[in-house]
Amino acid sequence: MQTTIPCLLMRGGTSRGPYFDAADLPPDRTTLARVLLSALGSGHPLQIDGVGGGASVTSKVAMLSRSRHPEADVDYFFAQVGDTAVDFGPTCGNILAGVGPAAIEMGLVAPGGELTRVRINCVNTGALVHAAVRTSGGSVVYDGEARIDGVPGSAAPILLDFMGVVGSQTGKLFPTGRSREEIAGIEVSCVDVAVPMLIARSADFGLSGYETPAEIDADRAFYERMEPIRQEAGRRMGLGDVAGRVIPRVALLAPARFGGTVTSRYFVPQNCHPSHAVTGAICVGACLLAPDTVAATIVIPERSVQPTPIIIEHPSGRIEVAIACRGAGEDFEIECAGVLRTARKIMAGTLFVPGAVWAPAADLGPSAGKEGK
Repeated sequence: MQTTIPCLLMRGGTSRGPYFDAADLPPDRTTLARVLLSALGSGHPLQIDGVGGGASVTSKVAMLSRSRHPEADVDYFFAQVGDTAVDFGPTCGNILAGVGPAAIEMGLVAPGGELTRVRINCVNTGALVHAAVRTSGGSVVYDGEARIDGVPGSAAPILLDFMGVVGSQTGKLFPTGRSREEIAGIEVSCVDVAVPMLIARSADFGLSGYETPAEIDADRAFYERMEPIRQEAGRRMGLGDVAGRVIPRVALLAPARFGGTVTSRYFVPQNCHPSHAVTGAICVGACLLAPDTVAATIVIPERSVQPTPIIIEHPSGRIEVAIACRGAGEDFEIECAGVLRTARKIMAGTLFVPGAVWAPAADLGPSAGKEGK
């Protein structure tokens, strides 16, 4: 017998994964992790026995529910599914792009007129995000003219405004108390804006910064050098032992080549991202604007307009974020950040996991799903 779970399979930004109503999943984290590992087919490099895509950007899960937060409509709980474990620590800004449409599709948020605003509480980090979703006749509009690098074709634009992005996990812009420091002879900035990150110069690792993800991933000696530095950064940032966890993320920066602000190679963390994470782009942008950081040794963006546009060149093209900040030096503050993404509903239906993965429904209550359908 198999256990059934209602599911939407959606692309959000440059990522893809199943979107669930949290009420249809087990409430305890241990069982939930087993269910998600099984649902995506983890344990096989191609995730052949599930709906995962065999890559970190296609091994993501969104779980939604009505929010009790006074300033939010829906709670978004994210999971990064690995080979043998699930990380509930980070969030994902690309999958977030699909949360507004999915919440409307699931009936968690009522559609408005031509534009429905969905207020989202990111459970993993506590950030609040406002998503502007095109709707018509009570349905989400997916067709449109917006294009994002890393995704073929065009779709309806989804505007995301991130509030309260500073200190997503640590409560501080610079969790170590320093804007620049050295780890194992490498100058780094440890920054927490939307996601905790270790940011360094590509050249300091012997890279040009313009390598393809395949070229970087083939250089396992590079990862053997980077991982201890990442783990030490996590310890200094107050994140504890981050071995096997996906935070802090890593970005290596180089000068832009195609009219952007900077070039970034973003890591997830044991592979190079094929494009760039949204939260990672916000953090890189904040690092560029903040005083006396490693990023600021590469380029200091003009702050002649507000919010300041930051264009990050990545392996699939570019991603633009707009960051509102104020002050300078010790008075520097990040107020909010905005980004344009797209999303598409790929499938709506029922996902099956082996019954043995899920404890009997009698043990977990009505949220445990139905057997044998």
